[in-house]
Amino acid sequence: MTREVILFIAASLDGFIAKEDDDLQWLTETDAGGDNGCYAEMYESIDTVIMGKRTYDWILKEVDDFPYPDKKCYVFSTTEKGSNEHVEFVNEDIVTFTNRLKEQDGSKIWVVGGGNLLVDFLKNNLIDEYIITITPHILGTGISLFKEKNPEIDLELVNTKRFGQFVELHYKVK
Repeated sequence: MTREVILFIAASLDGFIAKEDDDLQWLTETDAGGDNGCYAEMYESIDTVIMGKRTYDWILKEVDDFPYPDKKCYVFSTTEKGSNEHVEFVNEDIVTFTNRLKEQDGSKIWVVGGGNLLVDFLKNNLIDEYIITITPHILGTGISLFKEKNPEIDLELVNTKRFGQFVELHYKVK
């Protein structure tokens, strides 16, 4: 049995995951009515986190404590090598690395982001579950969740939930 890769992410109604300057303030300005879309439940279902270097750098700059200390964290980077107390830097092909990781024992794997890393995951159909929380914002511009020329992927709706002004859409790949 292979491990599943999940994308758990918030996006504006027009499909942006961040403003062009990586600003995420708009996400915190609206009451989500608690857990912002079952974050705690999702977090308990994973044991591995994958992110890009730009997302990792944003976390270090914007968040006081590293948010995933109890998970195995991988950061894809073309410049950093090795590891530190929180993450292991990955300098290899995303598809090869992810497929190898999926074959290892463990729980689900969460792709945190960012936009550049998601392009490779989408184009190579590496995501098994999409949990996308739609926010009540139209940003007009920013970092898109979905880029052009993705493969056609058939999904099955698992669930929808409302959290205050947010709506969570949960899909699995057929």
